[in-house]
Amino acid sequence: MAEKIRIVYIGTPDFAVEPLRRLCENEKSVADCGYTVVGVVTMPDRIITRRGSNQVLMSPVKEYALSMGLPLLQPESLKDAAFIEALAAWKADLQIVVAFRMLPEMVWNMPRLGTFNLHASLLPQYRGAAPINWAIINGDKVSGVTTFFLKHEIDTGDVIMQREVEITEAENAGTLHDKLMLVGGETVVDTVLSIVKGSAIARAQSTIFDGELRPAPKIFRDTCRIDWSRCCTEVYNFVRGLSPYPAAWTELTDASGNITTIKIYETRKEICDVQHPQGTLVTDNKTFVKVALSDGYLHIVSCQLPGRKCMPVADLLRGFSFEGLSLA
Repeated sequence: MAEKIRIVYIGTPDFAVEPLRRLCENEKSVADCGYTVVGVVTMPDRIITRRGSNQVLMSPVKEYALSMGLPLLQPESLKDAAFIEALAAWKADLQIVVAFRMLPEMVWNMPRLGTFNLHASLLPQYRGAAPINWAIINGDKVSGVTTFFLKHEIDTGDVIMQREVEITEAENAGTLHDKLMLVGGETVVDTVLSIVKGSAIARAQSTIFDGELRPAPKIFRDTCRIDWSRCCTEVYNFVRGLSPYPAAWTELTDASGNITTIKIYETRKEICDVQHPQGTLVTDNKTFVKVALSDGYLHIVSCQLPGRKCMPVADLLRGFSFEGLSLA
């Protein structure tokens, strides 16, 4: 039997655990799978201080790798000579990257079979750091995952495999993340098996789609501020595209000019004739809060005040009044 392809896996968050788990389970259950995971690269541990004591936070990928007894590297710098030497010593034939920072060429160009990445969109659409959020914000009905070989320009390499996933009307960034994570795990394994068998065909992204491209830039706090001049559907999509993290937010102002920031996690559309000026808060201060927009009302279903938990708005109204407040 031919020698197994040696794989180094590179990733950090929960999204990257599922593909690694699928690879390890397949390797364990199929003796002649044709590959073996020889090591894992992840981010260094974080040290946080809570109640006067330091606590070590390991990445989810590290926790899983330790549970499987896989060798680990956690470089501070991806160009560090000691890291490069240790990585080279694993003699990887193939590297897989899922949800990790940008790799220098000396790393991604090291294996003889190259390095491929799993991206949470149907490339070339939504190149960038936040494809899941932007697909929902833009009101897309379909998302998916892509495996592609790395090259110099970010998210532009030749596509190996893609899988589509439906975005439902009620989907938010959290639920879509979990769906894509599962499909991504399957796709990574299938991509590896196609490479092992020599049947993988990589296609230039320009041959897949040549229309208008939507980017997926990193999301910052200011990105998450709600624009109440938009219509119901646009604000509804904006809120669910940022839920549960980092969460859309707005400001409430009282008669004295005091401002309170509120995060909004879930809304509901009421398309109808509007009886209030756009941007007006409407509430009975008992069961509902809604905002008048150009084509109807957007009901706030769940939200969070500073220092408090996210809760249904009806529960919030038992101890908080929106009377006299306006949207800043």
